[in-house]
Amino acid sequence: MPPSSSFVSEQEFKMFHSIDRELYTLLTINLWRDPVESLQIMALWLWLERTSLNDVVSKILALPDVLINEIADEAVTCLNCINNDHSACSSESYVIPLTQSVMDKETSLRFFHENRLKATEGVAKVANEVCIRALNDIMQRAVARNAAQSIADSQKMMTAQPFQQSPVHPGFSQMRFGSSDVLESVTPENEVPPDDRTMFVTFSKGYPVEEREVGEFFTRTYGDCIESLVMQDVQSSEQSLFAKIVFRSAATIDVILNGMGKVKFTINGKHVWARKYVAKRPKSPLMPSLPSV
Repeated sequence: MPPSSSFVSEQEFKMFHSIDRELYTLLTINLWRDPVESLQIMALWLWLERTSLNDVVSKILALPDVLINEIADEAVTCLNCINNDHSACSSESYVIPLTQSVMDKETSLRFFHENRLKATEGVAKVANEVCIRALNDIMQRAVARNAAQSIADSQKMMTAQPFQQSPVHPGFSQMRFGSSDVLESVTPENEVPPDDRTMFVTFSKGYPVEEREVGEFFTRTYGDCIESLVMQDVQSSEQSLFAKIVFRSAATIDVILNGMGKVKFTINGKHVWARKYVAKRPKSPLMPSLPSV
């Protein structure tokens, strides 16, 4: 149990929550997530830790950064489900596989939907009594860093080379069609950055999926579409929890998602979730990394 706020100093309180501060720093500084939203995410995880007696924060910290970002996205989905009475949240089709893996038990959005009143009160209590006090200094520095970066980005845009008007839109060539000029796209797919042609795929813990299975599934379903497939690098005795697939064409991703943010597949009886890859923003030179305590 955390020490009583009436009998400990701010430094002692922050020291007690050093592991929580480490995870919050990773979310806001390393991953550039919104500081206020990240505080709510931390409150949700700490509430889950209290109610389940599971070391949720420690287990999340043990994940690779890319999966920490993914499970944070799942936490945002859970918070939206708690704060909004959407019947869709009770559907089993809305899954949170990474959250379930750190909870070591069946956990779905149905749980948050059915317990939203209790969860709303619990998360708010943790946020007010723990997170604001333990994380406020990191949040203030992250907000300041983001503001400074925004100003720097604006200045960079203002000092960029002036726009040179062209009779033809960049990325298109002019061709003749009868008596009219028609624009034709000439941007080849190999000039589209790999990150814009990449999907991020996650697997359920306890149901290992082999690289061969992933490749065969997408090739069988969508044709010869894969440029490269990289599984999480793990020990031979461990299971890969994610993979990155670079497709030959960005259009393949649109076909796979079909307007959805995330889609679910079943590969040889094992559930797989896929979404468009979002590249991690490079660390800002404006502010050094924050200490974890």
